[in-house]
Amino acid sequence: MHEHPHRCPWPGQDPLYLAYHDTEWGVPEYDSRALWEKLVLDGFQAGLAWITILRKREAFRAAFDGFDPEKVARYGEADRARLMADAGIVRSNAKIDAAIDGARRFLDMRDKGEDFSQFLWGFTGGRPIQNAWENVSQVPAQTPLAVEMSKALKAKGFKFTGPVIVYAFMQATGMVNDHVTPCFRHAEVAAMSG
Repeated sequence: MHEHPHRCPWPGQDPLYLAYHDTEWGVPEYDSRALWEKLVLDGFQAGLAWITILRKREAFRAAFDGFDPEKVARYGEADRARLMADAGIVRSNAKIDAAIDGARRFLDMRDKGEDFSQFLWGFTGGRPIQNAWENVSQVPAQTPLAVEMSKALKAKGFKFTGPVIVYAFMQATGMVNDHVTPCFRHAEVAAMSG
């Protein structure tokens, strides 16, 4: 039985959660479509555990046409009804509406020549913020920068983008490196943004 490397405690022993922590969480993501997908999923998480969303992620991707903003932006009543009947996803009218409307906001920005990725990464100066928390109790739930990004997203019409959701999104997409320093991923993720 090999020794488990030191890692952040939050994934527990769940293999899906461990894989997510070890390969995805905190890795800098610069693709606009992928960033939008992650923001939508973080919005769907509101009030739930992230592992719940992670277990449903493939069903979400299938239900939302791979989170292609072009397709989602065109969803009408039939699609809303289909989504509300889909037990594979989180069925919330408000969150489904926010996702569809968010696709339209994403396209509005693009049509105005504003790249979603550049807009978001602009808050960190285009580079990940390297934090050095020694244990998970030090990691904040939100930061002044997350408040700023939240306000900017809301000003553009995005919903379910409060500062706590936005900070979780920033952590997940590597805008901040919030792996704790004893975690083997802290240094690996820091090296990616070198």
